[in-house]
Amino acid sequence: MATDFLVHEKIWFDKFRYDDAERRFYEQMNGPVAGASCQSSGPGASSGPGGDHMVRDLQQAVSKLEARLSVLEKSAPAHRATAPQTQHVSPMRQVEPPPRGKAAPAAEDDEDDDIDLFGSDEEEDKEAMRLREERLRQYAEKKAKKPALVAKSSILLDVKPWDDETDMAQLEACVRSVQLDGLTWGGSKLVPVGYGIRKLQIQCVVEDDKVGTDLLEEEITKFEEHVQSVDIAAFNKI
Repeated sequence: MATDFLVHEKIWFDKFRYDDAERRFYEQMNGPVAGASCQSSGPGASSGPGGDHMVRDLQQAVSKLEARLSVLEKSAPAHRATAPQTQHVSPMRQVEPPPRGKAAPAAEDDEDDDIDLFGSDEEEDKEAMRLREERLRQYAEKKAKKPALVAKSSILLDVKPWDDETDMAQLEACVRSVQLDGLTWGGSKLVPVGYGIRKLQIQCVVEDDKVGTDLLEEEITKFEEHVQSVDIAAFNKI
């Protein structure tokens, strides 16, 4: 290249000498210049025949230089075409670790990047739990307002007297006098047993949680003057 050639040339180390020769060259061609009597500063400045010789040397050096530059410029495109292209690799920059005191903000930035704009699974779980609790509360309130289903039974009792002389009207009045929470008396009739004796068949409805058959029989048999026995003729769940 032209720049490589100029690096190896030595003419610029004696630049002051060539400057002086160039000045004399132009003086010979154009006549003396004002202030030409002043001598050139710097070591090695000379005048006379030696200066003319240096002018010729300068002209020859310039001609050679121009010729060589012309040759180099013509060969430069071919040189650039054949020269391998080198890939410029930038030096790796060493990343310095962050100070310990600034580690927390970096973590906070990571947390901000992880924010889900559409809601996280944890938020969905909380919302589902809230809806479930709300529905359970509404169901409990509705169930509390609705009357509870009470288990009931229908019982047909056979109440037998001691003999045919027992006042059956009085016997029935004694039976119906039994009043218990969850007990409701129904219809009744007198059924012949034999030998002029009749028994009392009476219907009743009881709440299973409040009145049992044993309790009912115990209360009726307390009327010993009129009641001989109490039997369960029929028992049906309602």
